[in-house]
Amino acid sequence: MFNLHIVTLSLPQASGSGFQHTLTGHSNKVMTAKFLGTDSSKIASGSYDRTIKVWDLRSKVCTKTIFAGSSCNDLVTSDIAGTTIISGHFDKKIRFWDIRCDQNSNEIQLQGKVASLDLSQDMNYLLACTRDDSLKLIDLRRNQIVSTYSPDAQYALCGSHDNNIYVWNTRTNQLDKVLKEHKSAVIATAWHPHGSSILSSDKNKHVILWNDF
Repeated sequence: MFNLHIVTLSLPQASGSGFQHTLTGHSNKVMTAKFLGTDSSKIASGSYDRTIKVWDLRSKVCTKTIFAGSSCNDLVTSDIAGTTIISGHFDKKIRFWDIRCDQNSNEIQLQGKVASLDLSQDMNYLLACTRDDSLKLIDLRRNQIVSTYSPDAQYALCGSHDNNIYVWNTRTNQLDKVLKEHKSAVIATAWHPHGSSILSSDKNKHVILWNDF
């Protein structure tokens, strides 16, 4: 049985932070976990066991299991209420779920395995990173692939197996910068919500904060 560990983090001067509890239920590696909308007492997790689980952190139990049909590498919630989950999968599909009725309301077929997902601040656009060496921006209002964007809609960001981070200008569609500091494959990148900095991590368990790029 594979577990989901809940941890709290605080500033160095604070005390009492750290491991809280373990949620048990997945039968394979847990790949992602996100809060459901603005409710900090509920989270959704995706796993290699082809399920998405919804957890209540107050009772520490799984309240819902969705059989997704393929290994889930990442997920996001696309509404404030946390009733809609968007999941990215090994079978190259992005799936949309309404957790109130456990139904797959829609899906989008891509050309590569979906590695990660991110939402724009207005929740109108979904950025998908896929294993065919591409980034895709999906307009959720039309369910169409349109382009790629950072949180401020000016840049796109992607980490690579060649140890670099690539930044594209979405207005010119040109490669703007290559950030070189990591010594191993970059497996995750994230923009600051205001687009002022970048956080990246690599396979050697190093995390870099980029303030001047």
